[in-house]
Amino acid sequence: MSAAEMTADASLPQIMAELGRNARKGASALKIATAEQKRTALLTAAGAINAHRKAILKANALDMAAATEKGISGAFLDRLLLNDARIDGIIAAVKTIAELPDPVGTVISEWDRPNGLHIERVRTPLGVIGVIFESRPNVTADAGALCIKAGNAVILRGGSDSFHSSRALVDCLLDGLHLAGLPVECVQLVPTTDRAAVGEMLKGLDGNIDVIVPRGGKSLVARVQAEARVPVFSHLEGLVHVYVDKSADLDKAVAITANAKMRRTGICGAAETLLVHKDVVDTHLKPIIAALIEKGCEIRGDAQVMSLIPDAIAATEQDWKTEYEDAIISVKIVDSVEAAIAHIEHYSSHHTEAIIAEDGEAVEKFFNEIDSAVIMHNASTQFSDGGEFGFGGEIGIATGKMHARGPVGVEQLTSFKYRVRGNGQLRP
Repeated sequence: MSAAEMTADASLPQIMAELGRNARKGASALKIATAEQKRTALLTAAGAINAHRKAILKANALDMAAATEKGISGAFLDRLLLNDARIDGIIAAVKTIAELPDPVGTVISEWDRPNGLHIERVRTPLGVIGVIFESRPNVTADAGALCIKAGNAVILRGGSDSFHSSRALVDCLLDGLHLAGLPVECVQLVPTTDRAAVGEMLKGLDGNIDVIVPRGGKSLVARVQAEARVPVFSHLEGLVHVYVDKSADLDKAVAITANAKMRRTGICGAAETLLVHKDVVDTHLKPIIAALIEKGCEIRGDAQVMSLIPDAIAATEQDWKTEYEDAIISVKIVDSVEAAIAHIEHYSSHHTEAIIAEDGEAVEKFFNEIDSAVIMHNASTQFSDGGEFGFGGEIGIATGKMHARGPVGVEQLTSFKYRVRGNGQLRP
């Protein structure tokens, strides 16, 4: 049954149940696909994205026009936008994923027992992954490509604002699957923008979804965590901190903070709170803030920041809890690295944090005591990204502690099983 036929002739629960059954069939085929088949599928898909560039941009223009008409924020529009440079980035990501080592069947560890049994722990696909995301077209390609590489079928439910863009990109992935001799059901896009479809996915589609991956704002993740009847790779908001230690190099502090906040304000790795050690307020604070203001950033500061920065707005308690996803940053002066750690541990969403410091002891203390998925030293928090980690792409940044944490790439999209080889051993 095609997507059009499902939409025309079936109720939403029937549509979604059919997607689940099709995905399970696709997963059965994909888990035994050869490494070369998967590589071929992805390289072909990358070529199709390039060949259909104009159609993808046209589809994105429809989404952008509709979003603009709704009065969507600039940060949201930035996440939604596709252009030639971003399509080049998508193509590069898919090609990188294609050339990664195939994780399926990899022996993670092996050992021999005194009784002669040989035991291996081996990577296996998870099965069917449901990805629910909000209006980031690149997630369509990243999630589809990563799932294929890891031997998983995927059901994609993107935001209604990116529906046309996602459909155009999925069509390119399907071209790759078809040429590689793999079922097109391995990658499916929910063929409706009805929000009730999310509820059906969270129920598990009659047991056919093995894992849900949400990628979006706090309300989406909260709903998924509250309603999901299948395991969830949590991707919470990116309430990201940058701490400037008393040992920080001034030039590094200025450049890194400006990049961490203002390179792209709408991504989850963008810095939202700046903490500055009291001993470098006189030397570091004003140059850092000046660089941020020059790039158009609004400053919300504590009392001391307010006294030193004329353009600053008084920060409220809510500011320390807010992922702005905009050109706004909250700034606080702290007495010590311990105070910075305490602030971060209290307010952080455990996504990404950075320390700018030359003191090795301060860095080690920060690394050891901060419990976030990604911790940076003297580097922009915007490197918190699967592509920058060498994963090719990511489905999201997992902020939970079970199974997957940090950028979710091909290895995080696998489980494992044990293979035990014997020669007639009997347990006494």
